[in-house]
Amino acid sequence: MVAIASLRVCDYARAMRILLTGSSGWLGRFLAPQLREAGHQVTGLDVVAGLDTQIIGSVADRAVVDRAMETGIGAVIHAGALHKPDIARFDEQAFIEVNVTGTRNLLAAARAAGHDRFVFTSTTSLMISATIRAERGDAAVWLDEQAGPLAPRNIYGVTKLAAEGLCRLYAAEHGLPCVVLRTGRFFPEDDDTQGKPAGENLKANELLNRRLTVEDAAAAHVAALERAPELGFDTFVLSAPTPFVRADAAELKRDAAAVIARLYPDAPALYAARGWTLPATIGRVYDASHAEHRLGFRARTDFAAVLAALRKGRALPFVHDPSYTSPNRARIIG
Repeated sequence: MVAIASLRVCDYARAMRILLTGSSGWLGRFLAPQLREAGHQVTGLDVVAGLDTQIIGSVADRAVVDRAMETGIGAVIHAGALHKPDIARFDEQAFIEVNVTGTRNLLAAARAAGHDRFVFTSTTSLMISATIRAERGDAAVWLDEQAGPLAPRNIYGVTKLAAEGLCRLYAAEHGLPCVVLRTGRFFPEDDDTQGKPAGENLKANELLNRRLTVEDAAAAHVAALERAPELGFDTFVLSAPTPFVRADAAELKRDAAAVIARLYPDAPALYAARGWTLPATIGRVYDASHAEHRLGFRARTDFAAVLAALRKGRALPFVHDPSYTSPNRARIIG
């Protein structure tokens, strides 16, 4: 059994200079310090300035990528992208250029430089078809790396799936070890599609089935960087460990609150004291067990940690920041 990476990734075979794309973004601002703590140097690339961004430009521009590689890069973590909220601000061609062409530019540059590892930040969103999103079935959909056929419902999912395909291609045809991380939700702002419950209540609920903290998302990337050469190619769903099992699927859809109360008897009272509501129904569950078994990574923060914080009157174990503005949006409104 591989040691669980959430405890601390250490004892690296060698320190490297890492090219981190998306370094000014929410994940980047947590990932860059973790990489340095692990002994690496970080060169950040983003479209806007940031504390850990040395190169400002787009991965869609091959000249920018080549200039970044000239700084002695030994490995790439590609976390930069146009995301689902960006659909309201950018057209389809922009998504293709950034998410697909940009990924290909980085893979080609990494191959040319003789790298032995490449980590790609993907998304669980590409696993959600229009049918799954509608949640009309009589049981929660269990989503792991074997779920499919994949039918992304928007240009964001389509381009991220295409980028995953490029990673698989470069691993198979060029021998570049690539690890794809399909991250669950870790954004700090409010959901742009769901009104009730909102804010902290929604984030707490989602740690049951589809969310992880940004700190855990960053730690998973550090673990993937370390393990990539021995993994070759693999894809991992990343989410907080769910307390549910597949046998719960029908009851989760019918009466999720009852399942939660059975697993956590004091959850209803703790929620009521804060004015929160438990989910009445849950239509999908992300299963991150493959990451635990093969990558050696298990997220530290889960729903039980939320309840522990409520019991003891401590700060919640995740960030909620309704005022957060992503770099892509900042670029438009700036």
